[in-house]
Amino acid sequence: MTVKDKVVVITGASSGIGAATVSVLAQAGAKLVIGARREERLQELATKFGAAQVVFQKTDVTDKASVQALVDLAVTKFGRVDVLYNNAGLMPISELAELKVDEWERMIDVNIKGVLYGIAAVLPIMIKQNGGQVITTDSVAGHVVHPGTAVYAGTKYAIQAIMDGLRQEQAAHHIRTTMISPGAVNTELFSTITDPTRRAAVEKDEKENGLAAEDVANAVLYAIDQPENVGINEILMRPVSQVR
Repeated sequence: MTVKDKVVVITGASSGIGAATVSVLAQAGAKLVIGARREERLQELATKFGAAQVVFQKTDVTDKASVQALVDLAVTKFGRVDVLYNNAGLMPISELAELKVDEWERMIDVNIKGVLYGIAAVLPIMIKQNGGQVITTDSVAGHVVHPGTAVYAGTKYAIQAIMDGLRQEQAAHHIRTTMISPGAVNTELFSTITDPTRRAAVEKDEKENGLAAEDVANAVLYAIDQPENVGINEILMRPVSQVR
């Protein structure tokens, strides 16, 4: 497998898709540098595999220096960065008329600026290496807008533009780009929704019908585990029962 011994940096690694991806890639032999705000969860994950394979650092993706420090740790520990997986994200959905401006700003900071900070941290390294891969968790919401998702979907549409721009600009340096765009997934993402009724409805749907976090992690593994001349630019995946 081409995943073996690749150095992979993952943000948002403490739970859900991120934590599942840590486990899947570690079992495939990757070397992992993982970051999130909840340091104790990162430590639990790292302990399962040992410091020779998984190292962690508390990371806030809204802080450019914090993201840079995580990438610097990867270079210090393993000497390179083969893959960055921008997975941190949040989804406090609401209708625009509710004017939850603070939540809009938080989504922009995490879902867009966090991705850009990750790209800024790894791009000079990957250009120097003449190779690498940037993966970002996008969403079906980057393709379809529903009432209540205008700002969240806006952040995910933005990722489509950023990642495709990166793909085109860095083709000459053999830097691959992949967007992982899942529909409903049974994770803690619903917990960032502040309206109790809406949060309960999303939680119920994700728990009853959603993909498992491991399903998405396996898609990440697939995207990485391709020949270096093959770019899997997007994986769009839904539960079979999800129509839109």
